[in-house]
Amino acid sequence: MPDRLAYLDHNATTPVHPEVAAAVAAALALGGNPSSVHAAGRAARRAVERARAEVAALIGAEPDDIVFVSGGSEANQLALRGCGRERFIVSAIEHDSVLGAVPEAEILPVTADGVVDRDALARLLAADRRPALVSVMLANNETGVIQPVAELAALAHAHGALLHCDAVQAAGKLPIDWRRLGADLLSLSAHKIGGPQGVGALAVAPHLELRPAQRGGGQEGGRRAGTENVPGIVGFGRAAAIAASAPAENARLAALRDEAERLLRAIAPEARIFGAAAPRLANTLSITMPGVRAETQVMALDLAGVMVSAGAACSSGKVRPSHVLRAMGASAEEAASAIRISFGWSSTPEDVAQLAAAWGALYARAGKGRGEAPAPLPDPPPLAGGVGAPQASAA
Repeated sequence: MPDRLAYLDHNATTPVHPEVAAAVAAALALGGNPSSVHAAGRAARRAVERARAEVAALIGAEPDDIVFVSGGSEANQLALRGCGRERFIVSAIEHDSVLGAVPEAEILPVTADGVVDRDALARLLAADRRPALVSVMLANNETGVIQPVAELAALAHAHGALLHCDAVQAAGKLPIDWRRLGADLLSLSAHKIGGPQGVGALAVAPHLELRPAQRGGGQEGGRRAGTENVPGIVGFGRAAAIAASAPAENARLAALRDEAERLLRAIAPEARIFGAAAPRLANTLSITMPGVRAETQVMALDLAGVMVSAGAACSSGKVRPSHVLRAMGASAEEAASAIRISFGWSSTPEDVAQLAAAWGALYARAGKGRGEAPAPLPDPPPLAGGVGAPQASAA
């Protein structure tokens, strides 16, 4: 077992912040149902509404705009299936929870840098007058590339379309002013910003009537039935407040990301960094080790105490190249050799050094950098999830 562990998979889940854990523990002690009118119920309701205001403040929304749900995937499903539109246009790099929600959607291409093609959107909108919903994420979960959502929202509105924005990866990493962004619907998730897993939110514009996916109760203003997850929501609110109060954090994360890029490129000058020419999240690095499979890298790094993700989805032990990287024009070989390194509140310079040492050791074992052919690498065993298994990067 390595002497220390370097967790560099914050885009999958950021470890719960200690202040959040304390807030969740306090909320667990409340005990009341927030729909009850007695003292315990009123205390739970106050806790939920305080958290609603904190989450709303993170994105410049009003508390009444926020609908609490079970996570980013449910927020995306609710937005797409509850918006009342029958025509959908989604970018080629959206999360699987968007692509799977509307498999009939028209696909909006991206450039080689991973940025949505505005002209293509204009053509799609002009080609069909049916009211549409356009779904474009604010920042990509694999590459960190930031999309021009405000510009795309203006274009969508000019054609009578709505715009949904999956901001799960961007929230807490970019300043978000929802009104200026122009999105009609915006998805969030707590566990990407140091909050607990299993809780998220959908911001819904006041002019939009949302069709609930879960019926049978009046919770969340009638927009999502079911007793609210009070401890999770309280933790989400605390995480949002922490994220909103730490604007200097991005500069620290950018320094770590840039140092990692410098060290890895010095080891492997032929490595490709996806989205390097586009605006990116400060914490995200998607890089190839040519000739070495991503799952091999993930497992080798895990054995060295470094935890990262592959740019691929894992399903029943089958690994497929990232649809995000393929949409950016990467070859199957490039996409299959890409890993994602993502930093967060717990990341340190020592993590970067440990990453570089482990990645460099694997590069050397693969016969790279010495004019040799790569040594044969064994096929990885079937993956069943857990640390070291390539994961679909959740919303």
